[in-house]
Amino acid sequence: MRRARSIVESIGLFLATRTVPAMESQVMTNAEEIAKLYRELSLFPSLSRADVGPVITSQYGGKYSNIYTEWSQRDLERNESVRFCRQYIVFHDDKSVVYTGASGNCTEIKGEVLSKDSPSGEMKAVVRECSVKGEEKQFLEIWSKNIKVKSINLTALKKHGKVYEDEQFGSLVWSHSETHLLYVAEKKRPEAKSFFETEVPDLSSIEDEEETMKVEKKGSVKGEQFVYYEDWGEALVSKSCPVLCVMDIEGNNVSVLEGVPDSISPGQAFWAPGDTGVVFVGWWHEPFRLGLKYCPNRRSSLFYVDLTGGKCEQLSSDASAVYSPRLSPDQCRIVYLECSVYGPHMQCNKLCMYDWYTKKTSVVVDVIGRPREDGFTGIYSSQLSPQCWSADSQRVVVACPQRSRKDLLVVDTSTGSITSLTAKSEIGNWCLLNIERDLMVVSCSSPNCPPSLRVGFLPGKDSQEEVVWITLEESQALPEIDWQIKTFTPPADQDNSQYPGLDFEAVLIKPKGVKDGVKLPLIVLPHGGPHSVLVAEWLLSISVLCRMGFALLLVNYRGSLGYGQDNILSLLGNVGSQDVKDVQFAVESVLQSDEFDMQKVAVLGGSHGGFLACHLIGQYPGFYKACVARNPVINLASMIGSTDIPDWCMVEAGYDYSPDCLPDSAVWEQMLNKSPIKYVPQVQTPVLLTLGEDDKRVPNKQGIEYYKALKAKNIPVRLLWYPGNNHSLAKVDAESDGFMNIALWITQHLSL
Repeated sequence: MRRARSIVESIGLFLATRTVPAMESQVMTNAEEIAKLYRELSLFPSLSRADVGPVITSQYGGKYSNIYTEWSQRDLERNESVRFCRQYIVFHDDKSVVYTGASGNCTEIKGEVLSKDSPSGEMKAVVRECSVKGEEKQFLEIWSKNIKVKSINLTALKKHGKVYEDEQFGSLVWSHSETHLLYVAEKKRPEAKSFFETEVPDLSSIEDEEETMKVEKKGSVKGEQFVYYEDWGEALVSKSCPVLCVMDIEGNNVSVLEGVPDSISPGQAFWAPGDTGVVFVGWWHEPFRLGLKYCPNRRSSLFYVDLTGGKCEQLSSDASAVYSPRLSPDQCRIVYLECSVYGPHMQCNKLCMYDWYTKKTSVVVDVIGRPREDGFTGIYSSQLSPQCWSADSQRVVVACPQRSRKDLLVVDTSTGSITSLTAKSEIGNWCLLNIERDLMVVSCSSPNCPPSLRVGFLPGKDSQEEVVWITLEESQALPEIDWQIKTFTPPADQDNSQYPGLDFEAVLIKPKGVKDGVKLPLIVLPHGGPHSVLVAEWLLSISVLCRMGFALLLVNYRGSLGYGQDNILSLLGNVGSQDVKDVQFAVESVLQSDEFDMQKVAVLGGSHGGFLACHLIGQYPGFYKACVARNPVINLASMIGSTDIPDWCMVEAGYDYSPDCLPDSAVWEQMLNKSPIKYVPQVQTPVLLTLGEDDKRVPNKQGIEYYKALKAKNIPVRLLWYPGNNHSLAKVDAESDGFMNIALWITQHLSL
């Protein structure tokens, strides 16, 4: 078989056609050169999905499986992120990989909202969005081999609204019998009309007129054109009332499942054993909806709705938050993640298991307060892999942060024992894309190495063997970039009395080959959240800044994920002080090395990272020579009434939240005192603000409030406004333009 050229080989071939200068000690400052470098490094794609096909036996007796993968890549000319797919063949003996190869070239994916192969691999379902005579419509397609055997116009059926494609609610699942499809869509609303809208039908009799009016009244409602419908917040603005939908493939019939309580929003659904019903996660939305994206701590439960009687049964507690349920291959057990309601948005999870036949729930892995002696720090996954079970239905593979790395962990569901598959690896970030019949498909990267695609078999339950990873798509490492993880212990006067003895880390990324005597400028990046983590992974903006000649310090201050629940809880009520001091301590510790120029330090952060950036320039006046804040939190007191996560403002300020709470004057005062706006009179540093027009998480009025306060003090400030962008500022035009302005702002104000 002729070996196909890999994606990264193609990029390498392109890069080899031009002369890339060796890393110079002087920072790159020319806008055209920076844009050229950004364009080149943006060519590296990232993996988003992998599906493992059924085992096929060739005519010669060899076994192989097809691996379907989806990637995304920035297209700077089209100003969009393009999706493409590529397939691979993996020959194996059920325990080890014998041979691999790519099957053809890449193909761009257009119009697909969702897609899923049937369990046997004989059919494929696709939800496709396309324009027909200028109108946007959604179709459900069924493909068999090389034929599209069905194309159902879901829009024309008018059974529901748009199909959900997001990771929070969305599903497209074949029944085990392959006769039905399950998906989630927006509930159909009656057509709203004006009180004064009249229609004059061409009727021949009074009876016809009366009949027409009855039909019109049933399908439309007057006076509700401008009724406000709650949604689920940031990145879920069109999601309000999801419903579970089932398509009977033979009968071409779509039905909305009945029996789901009106007080919950269903999602993450799949077929129950034997196709007797549907299992799903239901989120309570009374008294009102809160932002759900990056907030798994919303009150929710596991439910089962019976297909025959429509009876809905609650399978887990109604006093906690659950998500990411996964059915075992033998259809006997469901594992899912659970955390407490409210409190920190992201926290250490429990891994729970529900036995379908005994109806009993057990905690497989509990919350970890402090890192264990074996190094395990807890489970912090925002979601489990689409398939995460071993073939014997006894173990679960989880990818999650462990301090400043992301590792693959194997959990034995019968004993709760945990084994790391990647602890000895030099790679900083491992992501499980899928596992099928113990064949794992993973994406891995490091700060100096873009994502690569690998496969390997999970060793047997009691085996001492290590995984033999086989690369399907190699990535081209950047030898000019060096990285290391540094650990910090806060000084005694900064120790947390309630949670003493905690440490934290930072990922230091810097250029190699710096000339003797030359000192590097430093960019400090505290992460957002604040309960998230910056693991040692490939990030486009970081790699470009490093190649430009900057050193970068990614600080995982106390309160970050991956260090135990105590570490997370230590920050509540201490934002604006503990996190600020941690970042400053890390920076000053690193600057003790002669490698760095103390007079050329900048700070860059988004969301809570922007909160910290603005705190740092206020609490340490003149220390930072440039500041960039992306959609920053500026004033907790003014944010609470306009954000989709008002509970965040209360909890991080140190107070309990309930939907009916109204902060008193003392709480308002504390929120204000913990906010960067308080320190504006001390700010000396030039500030660049980048804001998303459609941000519902940290409304852009926060950044504007800071902009006006700085303007009043004659502090150099510039504001970039990105229409059509939300909190992440992730659209290609906003991301690329934002990066260029950030790079030039820092080089200008560091006098490089």
